[in-house]
Amino acid sequence: MPKTLEYWLVVAAARTLGRMPRGLARLLAGMIAFAVYRAFGRLRRVGTRNLELALPVLTANERTGILRGVYVHLGWQLVEFCRMTRYTAENTAGWIRTEGLDDYLAAQARGKGVLVVTGHLGAWELSSFYHSLMGHPMGMVIRRLDNRRLDDFVNGIRCLHGNQVIHKDDFGRGLLLAMHSGQTVGILMDTNMTPPQGSFVKFFGLDACTATGLAHVARKTGAAVLPGFMLWERSEGRYVLHFGPEIQIPHTANASADILAGTQLCTRAIESWIRRYPDQWLWIHRRWKTRPAVEPGLY
Repeated sequence: MPKTLEYWLVVAAARTLGRMPRGLARLLAGMIAFAVYRAFGRLRRVGTRNLELALPVLTANERTGILRGVYVHLGWQLVEFCRMTRYTAENTAGWIRTEGLDDYLAAQARGKGVLVVTGHLGAWELSSFYHSLMGHPMGMVIRRLDNRRLDDFVNGIRCLHGNQVIHKDDFGRGLLLAMHSGQTVGILMDTNMTPPQGSFVKFFGLDACTATGLAHVARKTGAAVLPGFMLWERSEGRYVLHFGPEIQIPHTANASADILAGTQLCTRAIESWIRRYPDQWLWIHRRWKTRPAVEPGLY
């Protein structure tokens, strides 16, 4: 598809969903998500395989239910993103709340920067946006979109209330500068990596090649590290932006061991939240694709 056409199709879709009543837009997005679930068998097979690997006690029906939920929540996140330009602190008060904000504020008050461990769980785009909307702008580590006009459009929405984008191709320098100036940066830490950017730690009991940059920067700068996720709470009928207790990154004479141990602690925190909200994580990503040299592939 020509990049100009791709850009205008996305912009038109965003404006259409953004102008609809929120309930209607979510219903439409849910229908689209179900159609995508049915149409893309490869992604469905990846999701099923991941659930077999990570949660082997589930029945086939339970795995199917979780995967369908994943697509529904992806559709809802699309709606929220398309409507974010309209959101204010006042008109979100009834359907978003924050939990554990004191943990974040205490970490921020130390003045050495805050690294928020997060992942593709819940409404990750809305999470950073809402945090800035409430007066706490943050940096986000992202990969550039191939379509630069589309990249500018998406980042323009992300940064409406003071957020900043740190591109992965400038990850190290950007993150160090942010920490030295006492800023907050959120890092999606739940995707498959390859050495040397990643090392193997346990994730759902399986070796998973995981980015070690966050633990390295935290150890080097003394930045606070804590988990943060925006999750849909069914019992409340609203999103809750959760901050967990601070993760203590080891700091001994053995830097390599500290970084690996810190990466494991962060990964364990992500896993604990996924286990609580399994139908809100992106199971259709090949998280365990990279294997240790002696192991066969899992997909």
